[in-house]
Amino acid sequence: MTYVVTDACIRCKYMDCVEVCPVDCFYEGENMLVINPNECIDCGVCEPECPAEAILPDTESGLEQWLELNTKYSAEWPNITTKKDAPEDADEMKGVEGKFETYFSPEPGEGD
Repeated sequence: MTYVVTDACIRCKYMDCVEVCPVDCFYEGENMLVINPNECIDCGVCEPECPAEAILPDTESGLEQWLELNTKYSAEWPNITTKKDAPEDADEMKGVEGKFETYFSPEPGEGD
């Protein structure tokens, strides 16, 4: 088992999760984070820290595409271990449906 970041993170990107991760397995894209499933130790401390409820265990059904996306982009995006400010419109974007189709960016973030 591993944890994955879902589309609920897109344009919210609160980053509370990166500060609690004991193995630094978060990677930063332009407008979302992902978890490297090969580095994640399944401790679960990140899940309750996410205000957008974007982090879920990959054992939940229907998360296969998110496991693939997290695997792909954690290999391309820079590592992030320090919390940064969330986007100004993060609270407005929280809970918006269909964010992947509308807002996802494959571009990397800045990382640490």
